[in-house]
Amino acid sequence: MSQPPVVSLKDWEAAAEQLRVKEKQATRARDALAAERRRLPRVRIEKAYTLQGPDGSAPLVDLFEGRRQLLLYHFMFGPNQEAGCDGCSMVVDQIGHLAHLHARDTSFALVSRAPIARIEAYRKRMGWVIPWYSSYASDFNVDIGVGPERPRAGEYQDGESFGLSVFLRDGEDVLRTYFTSGRGVEALGSVWTFLDLTPLGRQEDWEDSPEGTRQTPPYKWWRRHDEYGR
Repeated sequence: MSQPPVVSLKDWEAAAEQLRVKEKQATRARDALAAERRRLPRVRIEKAYTLQGPDGSAPLVDLFEGRRQLLLYHFMFGPNQEAGCDGCSMVVDQIGHLAHLHARDTSFALVSRAPIARIEAYRKRMGWVIPWYSSYASDFNVDIGVGPERPRAGEYQDGESFGLSVFLRDGEDVLRTYFTSGRGVEALGSVWTFLDLTPLGRQEDWEDSPEGTRQTPPYKWWRRHDEYGR
């Protein structure tokens, strides 16, 4: 592996300061992007969706738990599967205590197409306490754009996809304000942020790293937290 040079403390501090200037520019750019995101137009959810939670049926507005805002993670868990997506599981492992979001009038929940009984069994296996709902008996996933009209046997998680939707409650009206998927969901996870700070990075083969850094294809190293080392 071709290593960057070892230098004096003075030279290291100078190089780090140069990088810090660019980091601050990136921070200001993210702030500007967030300001633009807050001004996106909204779309009203016209259909009366009914989801299933551990305590029974729940209209979409109930997922807000009385708060103004809702972050809803579309967790890939097909209706014919016994376990949820390993990548989505990695994301949920990184969600912190929801009290901090609640302090800003914001709720967080998961939704999947799997039946609620399978969701509950998997949630217990993973040790999660985040609210999780099933859209099995509705066309919510299809309308939101994260699931096929019919489950696709033979495809990973029956063809379901993942993403993050943001909703705003206006009385009994629900407005959808934002959606992201793919690498846009990385913002939810500290694992990638931490690895990006290290000299070896994520060790994935798309990264620009020093020559000779051992790298593997993205996603291939991801596991459910109880499966590493197997």
